[in-house]
Amino acid sequence: MARRSFHPGSKTTQLIILLGGFALGWAIYMRYALVEQSAVGLACIGVETSTCQARSLVIEMFGYSVFGITAIVAAIIQFIRPSVAVFIIGVMASAAGVVLYNNNLASLAAGLLLISLARPWRRVKG
Repeated sequence: MARRSFHPGSKTTQLIILLGGFALGWAIYMRYALVEQSAVGLACIGVETSTCQARSLVIEMFGYSVFGITAIVAAIIQFIRPSVAVFIIGVMASAAGVVLYNNNLASLAAGLLLISLARPWRRVKG
């Protein structure tokens, strides 16, 4: 029996690009508009707004490498057992991790996700 590689269809590919772009845009906004701005950091001292809470949550998450670990775990699962949902999670976590200071693990995960496109997906009667 022939085995084909993991290649999502055109609509699934559009969804992957859309969600990956959203994650990348969110990460860029969080890093350059909230995390790196000293004025936002000074304004958040002693203030509990939703923006300050989101900023502190993101800082804590990249402090524990949550984005990179999520990306690498999803990429390993995707490499072993390909699925579209895990691929989307891996792409989103990898995009956010590259921007939000978890670039070592997120870059490794992106490479594994790329390699997973060549892995056999399911049996095809041939």
